[in-house]
Amino acid sequence: MADAGKITALLLKKYPEPKLALHYRNPLELLIAVILSAQCTDARVNEVTATLFKKYRKAQDYAAADPAVLEEEIRSTGFYKNKTRSVIACCQKLVADFHGEVSQTLEALTTLPGAGRKTANMVLGNAFGVPAIAVDTHVLRVSNRLGLAHSDDPQAVEEVLMRQVAKDKWTAFGNAMILHGRETCIARKPRCPECMLRAVCEWPDKY
Repeated sequence: MADAGKITALLLKKYPEPKLALHYRNPLELLIAVILSAQCTDARVNEVTATLFKKYRKAQDYAAADPAVLEEEIRSTGFYKNKTRSVIACCQKLVADFHGEVSQTLEALTTLPGAGRKTANMVLGNAFGVPAIAVDTHVLRVSNRLGLAHSDDPQAVEEVLMRQVAKDKWTAFGNAMILHGRETCIARKPRCPECMLRAVCEWPDKY
């Protein structure tokens, strides 16, 4: 098994204060941004939310949105019909069950339409400071390549990582893994020669 402590230390040396690339000012904005980020770049989401967040300030605003209007506003993020349904349904549930406020528990967040464990953990860790590891496609890939995990199931990988990484480092570790996956350990042509984790990486195809 790979040395999670050493990997965490090396990651946080390169990324001392790793942050999400998504722009947000509060938990609701992060929740919406993460929903919109599915199959879309964070840069494009940020372009859309720069205008969106000026119009929609509260969960009640999204809950009462005209679907046809919201579809056009988020069209450039792709899968805009599904995302519109998710955003409106998510915020309707926030209004109905949580007084319009974003909850600080995984259990509550994962009841929201469009919000799975990844979304919930991103909100918990980054908006509320609750230790959490959000396993997105980058974290899944990098964890398996490094030898920290051996599974294609995000929840299984999350649980394995939580056992290996110090709890107070969970959020920073997850954010750093995302950055590392985007910048160095990319999907098709990873930059192994310049990777600071190369010496501790167990991936048989590294070069």
